[in-house]
Amino acid sequence: MKLSARNILSGKITAIKKGPISTLVTIEIAPGVPITASVTTSAANELKLKKGGTASAVIKASSVMVGVEE
Repeated sequence: MKLSARNILSGKITAIKKGPISTLVTIEIAPGVPITASVTTSAANELKLKKGGTASAVIKASSVMVGVEE
């Protein structure tokens, strides 16, 4: 599969919190560096996500916000 997104972060799934509509998936992309994504629960089921499995977080640059401390 080819994607237009340039930010693809692969890692190990360390946590999954399923809800009736959405699921939070945490992927450790480097030691001590987690990233959490919200996906639909149906998508999580279709992807057969499980703790300890591998997955990639694909970030479309136009959807990333940056903040700084004042």
